Amino acid sequence: MFTPLVVASMTLATSIHGTADKRPFSHLLRDITYVLAAATGVVGTAFHVYNVGKKDGGFSWQNVFYGAPLGAPMAILLAGLLGFCSERVRESTPGTRPEIFALPAGRTIAAVAGAGLLGTTGEAGLLHFRGAFHNPFMMLPVTLPPLGAAMLFSAAARGPGRRHRSTHRFMRVLAAMGFAGVGFHAYGVSRNMGGWRNWSQNILNGPPLPAPPSFAGLALAALAALELKGDHPDA
Repeated sequence: MFTPLVVASMTLATSIHGTADKRPFSHLLRDITYVLAAATGVVGTAFHVYNVGKKDGGFSWQNVFYGAPLGAPMAILLAGLLGFCSERVRESTPGTRPEIFALPAGRTIAAVAGAGLLGTTGEAGLLHFRGAFHNPFMMLPVTLPPLGAAMLFSAAARGPGRRHRSTHRFMRVLAAMGFAGVGFHAYGVSRNMGGWRNWSQNILNGPPLPAPPSFAGLALAALAALELKGDHPDA
């Protein structure tokens, strides 16, 4: 269980290194870290599925609600996948179309971000359903991201020469929603007995603070993909 903590920290440090590195070349150690993150996400998902399935009653609503979160390890997978894609864009020859395994990079990353939004929506929907949607704002993470995913799939499917301005604006809305969600979850923690004075207990039992930024991260990756399509119309 220490593995995702170590790998996530390595992936974050690697991403910071990649952002600061101005050289137009990929980096072997960064690639290895991103592949390790993706593998950790896949293996972690298998462990979480096993954890839920081995409980009394198997895949019942009770166990899915309160067992290991099924979608959480996929966040590390997406981080590794998007990081690996960024390295492929970095190593593209100037003046040529950026590609990821011979696929246009902009459209490929847009499709990956759209799929990630759908998966993250499923996890949010499950946990917000557990919370009975007691706050109307809890509907936003299960309604807006699927629309954003549909827009990204449309952008990925369409040919060159399109700017996708409405999709740009909508991704900014999703990014803002992700950051605002941290505030809502912090408020949810404060509503538990003892509030933030009992933070060591309530952070574990309250709404997860790191969850909403997943939407912001995917929206920012989508914006990068759309900018890539704008700079290279055939990407």
